[in-house]
Amino acid sequence: MPSCCVQQSDYRRFFKTSIARRDARRYRKRGLDKVSRRLRDAVVARGVAGARVLEGGGGIGAIQLELFEAGAAGATNVELSAAYEGEAAALLRERSLEARVERRIGDFAALDLPSADVVLLNRVVCCYPDHRALVGAAAARTGRILALTFPRERALTRLGFRAINLALAARRCGFRTFIHPVAEILDAARDQGLRPVTLEPSGAIWHVAVLERA
Repeated sequence: MPSCCVQQSDYRRFFKTSIARRDARRYRKRGLDKVSRRLRDAVVARGVAGARVLEGGGGIGAIQLELFEAGAAGATNVELSAAYEGEAAALLRERSLEARVERRIGDFAALDLPSADVVLLNRVVCCYPDHRALVGAAAARTGRILALTFPRERALTRLGFRAINLALAARRCGFRTFIHPVAEILDAARDQGLRPVTLEPSGAIWHVAVLERA
């Protein structure tokens, strides 16, 4: 991990096996949550047939499964926490998709990763201190579409995130959440040759953004 960033052990303390089990249980019962559905729909609308997908912080890999149904060919998932691996593997086995997904553990911004037609960062930018490095790395690996969700810059959202961080500090967990400036997030992608085509709110907390290779 770069020195500016949270240690992987702190991510693992927060994103643990119990959360992975909860996410897998909810996905099997209800499918994607509202924000993830908006992200999936925005990407599918631009076409994913035969596409290779790269996702940072994909968790159990639910959006990747949905994109396979829409015609995507394969995916690479990068996680800082190994806690998701068991549940992700089980979901892939249930659908006989093991051969189509590579899962890696490490820092998305620091790893040597392949380029992909579609790159995803769903509720990941808010978990990473250096948003320019993360979004820049994702954009540099984007062949066609970069899709992200990140917090809206609103007073109530800031209050909520501050409460989360206070609770984490009380537990002596080094993981923190962040509300980064939207303009800086988009500029980091623009610097790598992408142009925004969609930026819209999803509920009170999140933005959904899609950028394409110019």
